[in-house]
Amino acid sequence: MKLSLYEQETIINYNREDAIATVYTRDPGVMRKLDQLVISFPEVYKCIGETDIDKTYEMPKSAVNYRKPRRLSEEQRECARNRMKMIRNTTK
Repeated sequence: MKLSLYEQETIINYNREDAIATVYTRDPGVMRKLDQLVISFPEVYKCIGETDIDKTYEMPKSAVNYRKPRRLSEEQRECARNRMKMIRNTTK
C-alpha cells in the first residue's frame, strides 16, 4: 500500500516512570535505520510489531536524544568543503 508523505508518520512515546521508549513508524527511511539498529544492537533495539505498512520498536529512553544544531565557523565550513572536493576527485 502506497502512503502519502503526510501519512508516513513517526511517533515516539515514553513517560518519566518507564525506562523504555516505543517508536511507531510508517516512514520507510526510519524503518530502515531502526532495522539496522535492531540487527547491530539486538540487546538494545527490538522490533515488537509489524504490519505491511508500519513497524513498532522498543528501546531504552536513553537511546532517544535531542541535539543542538551544529554551528560551523567559516574556517570549519571551508575545510569540510575541501575534504569533500578531495573525496569526489578520488572516486572519479
